[in-house]
Amino acid sequence: MDLQLQDKVVIVTGGSKGIGEGIVRSFLAEGAKVANVNRSTEEGLALQEEYAAIGQDCFFIQGDLTSVEACQAAVDATVQKFGRIDVVVNNAGVNDSVGLDEGPAAFLKSLERNLIHFYAMVHYSLAELKKSRGAIINIGSKVSVTGQGGTSGYAAAKGGINGLTREWALDLADDGIRVNAVLPAETWTPLYENILNTMPDPAAAKKEIEQLIPLGRRFTTCQEMADMVVFLASPRSSHTTGQILFVDGGYTHFDRKFTS
Repeated sequence: MDLQLQDKVVIVTGGSKGIGEGIVRSFLAEGAKVANVNRSTEEGLALQEEYAAIGQDCFFIQGDLTSVEACQAAVDATVQKFGRIDVVVNNAGVNDSVGLDEGPAAFLKSLERNLIHFYAMVHYSLAELKKSRGAIINIGSKVSVTGQGGTSGYAAAKGGINGLTREWALDLADDGIRVNAVLPAETWTPLYENILNTMPDPAAAKKEIEQLIPLGRRFTTCQEMADMVVFLASPRSSHTTGQILFVDGGYTHFDRKFTS
């Protein structure tokens, strides 16, 4: 299927590793031009050089997105480089374990890491998205609907992302801008692997989690997450907006009598 994304310009935040990297690579595979906004430089430059070698644009923009000024600079750099913006993918964030005991200052910092830049990136991109009648995809988390314990900041941020997705879908419908959210649950990333490797028996810990995932008894892959994001960004999903889609093998909503 041709997703009609050739030469479209996409901003992806946190696109250098894990789910974000999968998203970047999938857009590039469809012929899009990607601006990857990331705090760490090494991985971003490596991706840029990898794709430059085969004549594709994977433009790295270094920026700490907890600064709204960095968000604006990233949008400005993308427009200067490519002349337009067709898609914004808000992906960057971290489950930072800021719980009730941490206090209001830490809670606000968590929102800066996980929510405020979603708003800022769309705000600063809005004029270009209106011109292109583009798309916004927000990467959320199952924590927004299940809770997790010990991570009030992250849970609040991810709940906010669900709310903003539907709010923006209404706000921007007359401009032809579609807004959707994709929510992972147990997705296999380098970070997840590193966490399990700190446990006494990583293989057993992984298998225990996999048994809770109904479809295939396995983790979701970054590629599977990316495929949904790229489809939602494409004209092939031209009448889909305001949706919160779970790519999780049934983990979030199936009866626990089945999953356990």
